[in-house]
Amino acid sequence: MAGVFAVRRPAAALVGAVLALTLLGCTSDEPDPPEKPQATSTALSDFATDGVSVTRGEFCARVAPGAVTEALAGEVADSDTWANGDRTRLADGVRDVAHEYGCSWTATDGTVASAWVFAPPVTPAGASALAKAASRVEGCQPVAGAPAYGARSTAVRCGDEIAFHGLFGDAWLSCSVAPVGTADREGLLDRGGRWCVAVAQAASTD
Repeated sequence: MAGVFAVRRPAAALVGAVLALTLLGCTSDEPDPPEKPQATSTALSDFATDGVSVTRGEFCARVAPGAVTEALAGEVADSDTWANGDRTRLADGVRDVAHEYGCSWTATDGTVASAWVFAPPVTPAGASALAKAASRVEGCQPVAGAPAYGARSTAVRCGDEIAFHGLFGDAWLSCSVAPVGTADREGLLDRGGRWCVAVAQAASTD
């Protein structure tokens, strides 16, 4: 961070400068500068994912910081990224070579927001198999009526974690939010969906 340099001035000169600025503010006809637009998130149900193409490569640096803090409902305490061929933690107690590009952010309370995309191309038939496999993981169940996330998509709830998986072109993209403690299920579904929209936008080839 750049340092802030204080300039010492005689008291009389400083008072004169403040008075001049005040008078200028009172007499100027210039309009006030427009406020900077605030970043807004998009509900997954309002986002057309069927027309989005996703790259099977690095995308994490393009994820909007505001989307991360919204998904975490807090500030980032730690983060991690991995690439195709890296040896990384793929699940609790499981480390192996990743065949994907991904990233995760952890909040101060332990909540985790993650996103990853398979490096190999995935066919529609392969996507259907992956969607079924995701809902059959022990402790997980499909979320009925969840918004679509690309083609051949699925949303699963594993305990308090919500995850979306879907096919975008030939890219199998996944995203999840895992809060600490019992979460409002409906609120978490919306929060996870908004996070996944931000992930799809960051990974988009458009």
